[in-house]
Amino acid sequence: MTKQIVSARSFVWAFVCALVLSLTHCLAGQYTNFDVAIYIPAGIVRTFEDSGKLSNEWERISSQLKVDKVYIEVQRNRLLAGDELLERVKAFFLGKGVRVAGGMCLSDNGAGGGQYQSFCYTDPKDRQFVRDIARLAARHFDEVIQDDFFFVTTKHDSDIAAKGKKSWTKFRLDLMDEAARDLVVKPAKAVNPKVKMVIKFPNWYEHFQGLGFDLDREPGIFDGIYTGTETRDPEMTDQNLQQYESYLIFRYFENIKPGGNGGGWVDTFSVRYVDRYAEQLWDTMFAKAAEMTLFNWGALLQPVRPGNRTNWQTLHTSFDYDEMLRSYPSHAPAGSPEPTMARVAACSLEQVDPIVGRLGRPIGIKSYKPYQSTGEDFLHNYFGNIGVPIDLHPAFPTDANVVLLTECAKFDADIVSKIKRQLKAGKSVVITSGLLRALKGRGIEDIAEWRCTDRKILAHRYSAGFGSGPMSDLGGREDAGVLFPEIEFLTNDSWALVRAMANGKGYPLLLMNRYSNGIIYLWTMPDNFNDLYRLPPFVISAIKNYVMSGFPVRVDGPGQIALFSYDNSTFIVESFLPTESDVTVFVTGGFSRLRNLVSNEVITGQAQSPGFRGGRFRGGEERTSFTVHLLPHSYRAFAAEK
Repeated sequence: MTKQIVSARSFVWAFVCALVLSLTHCLAGQYTNFDVAIYIPAGIVRTFEDSGKLSNEWERISSQLKVDKVYIEVQRNRLLAGDELLERVKAFFLGKGVRVAGGMCLSDNGAGGGQYQSFCYTDPKDRQFVRDIARLAARHFDEVIQDDFFFVTTKHDSDIAAKGKKSWTKFRLDLMDEAARDLVVKPAKAVNPKVKMVIKFPNWYEHFQGLGFDLDREPGIFDGIYTGTETRDPEMTDQNLQQYESYLIFRYFENIKPGGNGGGWVDTFSVRYVDRYAEQLWDTMFAKAAEMTLFNWGALLQPVRPGNRTNWQTLHTSFDYDEMLRSYPSHAPAGSPEPTMARVAACSLEQVDPIVGRLGRPIGIKSYKPYQSTGEDFLHNYFGNIGVPIDLHPAFPTDANVVLLTECAKFDADIVSKIKRQLKAGKSVVITSGLLRALKGRGIEDIAEWRCTDRKILAHRYSAGFGSGPMSDLGGREDAGVLFPEIEFLTNDSWALVRAMANGKGYPLLLMNRYSNGIIYLWTMPDNFNDLYRLPPFVISAIKNYVMSGFPVRVDGPGQIALFSYDNSTFIVESFLPTESDVTVFVTGGFSRLRNLVSNEVITGQAQSPGFRGGRFRGGEERTSFTVHLLPHSYRAFAAEK
């Protein structure tokens, strides 16, 4: 009887504890559709030896931003946080109802002179150091994320000897797969069998394989993956990453490890105006990330500086800087006269939380990027920035009616056969000029006798048509020349649907050829991908008639305006332009109205006949058109209604 009473009391106590923990978590975060985490680097963790500093900084951050979780790093640049300190910091956050996880960063930047430097994974001392760090993290945490420095840059004598006759890419992939298994995951699980080991991949995905990041095998070695969605400034940073990548890279990794992609990761660095930080957060959430990690604790404590936003500072853009300042006093802790970047993150995330809850599953034009591939690097993100939503896959998407292939598809030895099977099934394939060039002599000529020459054209005007007869003028400017490769084709075997005009002569920008039951299209890329933004809107519109055939929604307008589309007739149009713009939105499905998911305002559309300037909607698609006004660096979210 006594045992039954004790057992009952234990059950009640366990239930109460679980309930309190659940309520505490809700109060700590309170976001509806995602969690928010902060990453705390080891150097900052060590400053928390002063417990008053930790308490004061937590008050400053938590008064401005809802926090669900923190990642407490154990090591960075060979700087360690001790066992006792880790437990004390962990206990502090648990006492605040905040979940905790560990972090580790295998960087050695002190040796790099300002350039990223990795550990040497052929050095026995470094290998043992990595094992020890993995054990340290696993002793204190049941979840550990590996920051995105898990790559190798060294070419020491020991590396050269171990490499042998392998290419550097092959050597580094094998080396880091082994390091992942034997130096990180196995030692951690030997200490803590239930630990979840997560690898965070960075944003420069096109070049991963050259430094040992393995998107093919490492997602299976680790228990989970995480996505670096930081794109920062598209012009003043190393890779010139386009804004759309904050969305696309998360979706690509989601297709690599469905359900195992933990979240997106954004930092505050290298932005010329504060809106750029907000855009990265929004676009990660538009990709339906379950968690947003903010890097890092110290950066979130920095005062907000608006940056160079003169062109739109008086407008009520999606990130309303003045409104953020007005609302700050109600979130200000004692002794903090101005908001920090934590408040920018909070305003951005609170704004999109209810919108994210209305969005369905993301959809896009399916494209194929094989593992360990390069070619026309980051081009998919330029497509996204001209309003062609991309659904990027690591396997050929045989279920798609339209497949878009860039040069990276050349890494599939069977790619020509896959294209033929798609065409024989009555489907369409769009290839870029870069892929055509790469497939020369590999059988592409058996589908269409096209040739990407070494000659270049400087185009100033553009035209479009479907068959024989005059082409329609799509506009252009004599002072806005764009350089393209010249494509050779056989008249009447292939047809130019969109042409670039140079000194009175036309060259194909979009070329079609019928093969078996399907159609293959060739899309000629400018030498500088940024020139896609300089093309007249009617040019991109004419190309979309074919590339986006059958897609339920599309947006026509200037470059650097993105479309995010979902399977429940919701979508988002976002402008990355510094000026106001008007766009035309087309939807299929008999919808006659668009409801703004923020303001609840309703826009009524007009029926659109299949034919219009610049070409025609494929298959006689009946669409409804809407005019949408966009403020600079702003988005509008809609649900289509009948």
